[in-house]
Amino acid sequence: MNHCLVFDIGKTNKKVFVFDERYQIVFESTSQFFETIDDDGHAGEDIDRLKSWVQQTARELQRDSRFHIKAVNCTTYGASLVHLDAELQPVTPLYNYLKPFPADLQDWFLAQYGGVEKLSLETASPLLGHLNSGLQLLWLKHHKPHVFQQIKYSLHLPQWVALLLGGSLCCEMTSLGCHTMLWDFQKNDYHNWVKAEGLAEKFPPIQTQSQQSLSTNGIGLHDSSAALIPYLACFQQPFVLISTGTWCISLNPFNTEALSAEELAQDCLCYLTFEGKPVKAARFFGGHEYDTRIKQLASEYGLSSPDFFKSPDWEEEKAHPVAVEAYKSFMQELVDKQVASTRLAIGQSPVRRIFVDGGFSKNSYYMQLLAQAFPDMEVLAAEVAQATALGAALALHSVWNRQSVPEALIRYERMAGGGAIL
Repeated sequence: MNHCLVFDIGKTNKKVFVFDERYQIVFESTSQFFETIDDDGHAGEDIDRLKSWVQQTARELQRDSRFHIKAVNCTTYGASLVHLDAELQPVTPLYNYLKPFPADLQDWFLAQYGGVEKLSLETASPLLGHLNSGLQLLWLKHHKPHVFQQIKYSLHLPQWVALLLGGSLCCEMTSLGCHTMLWDFQKNDYHNWVKAEGLAEKFPPIQTQSQQSLSTNGIGLHDSSAALIPYLACFQQPFVLISTGTWCISLNPFNTEALSAEELAQDCLCYLTFEGKPVKAARFFGGHEYDTRIKQLASEYGLSSPDFFKSPDWEEEKAHPVAVEAYKSFMQELVDKQVASTRLAIGQSPVRRIFVDGGFSKNSYYMQLLAQAFPDMEVLAAEVAQATALGAALALHSVWNRQSVPEALIRYERMAGGGAIL
């Protein structure tokens, strides 16, 4: 049986998986690394440690007699660039996208290139400082020109990891189309400001997965876009995926409406699929709000732990009725925010099915409230093991897997309160 090796690199957890042809995980391992300090004194990813781990782990697994690895791919967090010299060696630390962005440079940039609304609409990117990876490169050019001159290529993190694994020197659409402020969604090209600043020449040629379909070495994927691939592979009818974690992101690959200024102001943006197609997305800080609030509730009402609310019989709790009502009230507020965010992603598209994956898909009260809020939709709690890594393996399906994609790749449960598919 053939196998596919996938690295799934998050900010905290670095994971590696081996999938068989039935997309069962036959090997997995998780590592965590200490952060290092960059040349400005800010904490960030240890790029040398990451490189060593990726290459060593890949060698060990490719030599492992248990596996017949025919393809390798990776998925990582976005908004991060690795800057390489002519010998393809990093010339800077891997700067953290949470670094503060200089206010004077941001003001100059907006004045020079048309203002925040124009730039954000054209690039489908809210203004986010270093979270806009294009602005990271602009910052290097203006604040560290001696370093900028040494840069031959700038790669988004997924493409650099893929390069370590034998992939092509290239740019890739899911990384370019993720709040980078680099890509003009109307022109389907680098934005004019990127060319005017001489940044476009720092990026290698753009490739899509289909353009290198005969290669068993993937070109890497942005994690949010990778998580969407299993659903696109399994379901033909229009749907929205609510991916829940620290951020709750509603992803709609069936909404072709242009991003409006009103949507942008409500944290709506666009991603690109690995095929270069736009995905309307809306997000809010739902997981973070939840974690913060249940800790506060536990403290306010003298509960032993926030895990109290994870108990299956918390609603019947007689000893803490006030805490239960406070939790219900908070959850209603949280779901109201989720509904507003998801409706932005739905727009006028013909969606009648909502999948929820991640942490909230296991919260029955959240799911019940969500189903009641969308009576005309089918609301489903989805379960798919390691969706981002699975998406990276599926992106290379035709070059390593001799079987068809399993129909039961995604398990789901329909919630009472939602409607049926029309």
